[in-house]
Amino acid sequence: MEAKHQVHNLIILDESGSMESIKTAIISGFNELVQTIQGIEKQFPQQEHFISFVSFNGLGHKILHFVDPVSKLNQIDATTYRPDATTPLYDAMGFSINKLKYFLEGKTDYNVLVTILTDGEENASKEFSGDDIKKLVEELKQKRWTFTYIGTDHDVDKVAASISINNLMVFEKDEQDIKNMFLTEKKARIKYSKKLQFNEDTTSNYFEIIKDDDKQI
Repeated sequence: MEAKHQVHNLIILDESGSMESIKTAIISGFNELVQTIQGIEKQFPQQEHFISFVSFNGLGHKILHFVDPVSKLNQIDATTYRPDATTPLYDAMGFSINKLKYFLEGKTDYNVLVTILTDGEENASKEFSGDDIKKLVEELKQKRWTFTYIGTDHDVDKVAASISINNLMVFEKDEQDIKNMFLTEKKARIKYSKKLQFNEDTTSNYFEIIKDDDKQI
């Protein structure tokens, strides 16, 4: 039996205090994302999807999944997602990305899709700097890693550019726009797997949804 191509979905979710105002919408949207990833694996049976999911705030990191099959991907609720404290974005990225990087050492047949979702700029990291994260991102972009940055309430373009991420999306802090953001992310994620199927470049233009593609999704 031919081995399936592994796709590692790494999601880094801001759980700082400022996310409290959109907590319900984020929980709902993330749980739809869970179903999307599970559906993608069925739609592309030659791909084997894994999930690593880390939430973060100034109180620490929570590893909710690490290289788990998507069939084991759990939904979140108000007991597992409780916004509080500050935003150590760089530490969360450095911790999560390096953990998966070390796990994948020696492996070859895989792609990684990293999704960062935050409503605020870095303000509390102690272990990693912006330059550290930029170097890490630039290194891994050469090794089949795709990075996306979804943000609100800060200069998303500036922050994403400072850490060498060119796939970005801005959303407003209201329920309808958060729904639209997750819908766009869903379409982009399906398109990403479609590109993998045809060995096309997946490192850039992640959120550029083509109308013809939309009709097929």
